[in-house]
Amino acid sequence: MKWNLRLAAANRGIWKASELQNTLAEHGLVISAGKMSGLWSGNPASIKLSDLDVICVALGCEIGELLIPEPDTVRKPGLQEAPKAAAAGASPVTPKRPDGRSLPPL
Repeated sequence: MKWNLRLAAANRGIWKASELQNTLAEHGLVISAGKMSGLWSGNPASIKLSDLDVICVALGCEIGELLIPEPDTVRKPGLQEAPKAAAAGASPVTPKRPDGRSLPPL
């Protein structure tokens, strides 16, 4: 999921974290400066569903404007990264073309 709070706030004329913090407090959600910084600056480690409700009401938005799905970042079953060399110093397998020459690096 991509956290999109800043854009949702900017679409409503809120350009500073302190402005949003005051708006949330008016709706009954008092947030510390540290937590507000985490919400404003990037992906929060966690957030309560009840806090999401207040944020949506305060901004007049739907949850889909705050949380944007990123399905391409999810690992698909059966597709794994190539295993790392088991022993230190083991040489990696280099794929070869049919004529015996090695392929260019990836």
